[in-house]
Amino acid sequence: MIKKFTVLLPLAVAVLGSSVAMAANDASTTINIKADIPTKQFHAQPLDPNFGRDEIMSYNTVTGELSTLSSMFTLKNTGGSIDAYLQDGPASLTNGTDAIALTISLGSVVLTGAPLEVAADAESNPGLQKLMTIKAAKPADTQNGQYTTTATVIFDNVPRTTF
Repeated sequence: MIKKFTVLLPLAVAVLGSSVAMAANDASTTINIKADIPTKQFHAQPLDPNFGRDEIMSYNTVTGELSTLSSMFTLKNTGGSIDAYLQDGPASLTNGTDAIALTISLGSVVLTGAPLEVAADAESNPGLQKLMTIKAAKPADTQNGQYTTTATVIFDNVPRTTF
């Protein structure tokens, strides 16, 4: 009996000791960190850093319209004005065969495929905020299903012209 005990005790300690050691190394944490620090001379970015990530336009069954998306943008250009345009021209939601037009505005300027001034030199120099809104046309009664899009707004740093 003592022989069994002396053989089993070290074996039990070895097994339990190794499982305790393994349990101590079983936890881990992954932390993804991202920082976007604009220059002091030029920037155009949403105040909400999550704007533009997985946005949803909810369908209102009473009005038959999609909800409007909006976010405040901070703009600054100490060396001139700021133009903006839609990289691929007019935006629309699509299901692959059918489309619903989108209107994307920054302040009072409706963005198109051509650069348009969204902040004049004098107002962009100290920096300002403007509201971006994205509104969908009212879907036709025959339009249903999943509609998606990716719209890219390009902000141009337009240098001040001196004569």
